[in-house]
Amino acid sequence: MRYLTALSRLKAAQPQPTLFETLLRISSRTLLINSQRLHHICPLHTTTSRLSASQPQPQPQEQTPPEQQPPQEEEQPPKPQLLIYPTPKTPSSHHDLPSFLSHAARTSLPPKSTVYIGTHYEYTVLSSLSTHGFSLCRVGGASDHGIDLLGTWSLPSLRHPLRVVVQCKALASPRPASVRELEGAFVGAPTGWRRGEGLEGSNVVGLLVAPGPSTKGVRDAIGRSRWPMGFVSCDQETGAVRQFIWNQAAVREGLEGVGVAFRHDESGGEPRLVLTWKGRPIAGVGKGEAGE
Repeated sequence: MRYLTALSRLKAAQPQPTLFETLLRISSRTLLINSQRLHHICPLHTTTSRLSASQPQPQPQEQTPPEQQPPQEEEQPPKPQLLIYPTPKTPSSHHDLPSFLSHAARTSLPPKSTVYIGTHYEYTVLSSLSTHGFSLCRVGGASDHGIDLLGTWSLPSLRHPLRVVVQCKALASPRPASVRELEGAFVGAPTGWRRGEGLEGSNVVGLLVAPGPSTKGVRDAIGRSRWPMGFVSCDQETGAVRQFIWNQAAVREGLEGVGVAFRHDESGGEPRLVLTWKGRPIAGVGKGEAGE
């Protein structure tokens, strides 16, 4: 009894907590109780761990080597238009000088006739120009617009052969009027030899060929012409080329850097005309090909 009385006195002697301290203790206990309840209801760290464990882990992807790209082919230059030579209306039994001579002997064609002289000269020109890089075909006939030979001219200055229309004057000396006839041949040329067709490798040059040298009137007419053209003097008997000239329009058409020179043989004979490219001779390789 005395002990209880002393304990009561001791408690009464202790200072009583203030209102603020009482409220602070109540708030602390309330927060502690709520925290324990929340942890009991939803243990977040445990749930998160279980979810992480249940999800499949991403597997490392195998590195595949990059596909090898096929080697790219070099771009090829565009091919020129395929040339189709006109088909003669009447079949011919000759295609070059030897076959024509055989035909003339077989048919007893008079050597003094205009047909014999003209055809013989055309084949002579065809053979002679082939040594200068030309590849020509005889196409003379009715409605040919004065064109006797058609073909190409291979030059180092061009990626594709130059296309050529040729008029041969075996029986008459060329005059300025002959130049105007050659200009008309450009207009009446068959497909493939017409200027302005807009095709790769479609440059065209016209040539006037005669046995004798050009006159001043012919040279002036060629120089004034807006058409790319030239003049060739080719001997009627031997086929030797003694003169080869062209105008500025032909230079722009593809003869830039091409020149003419004469070579003397060791035997001391007649000088031989050769074409040059940048000062170096152009030698015919085969038929219709040119090389340095």
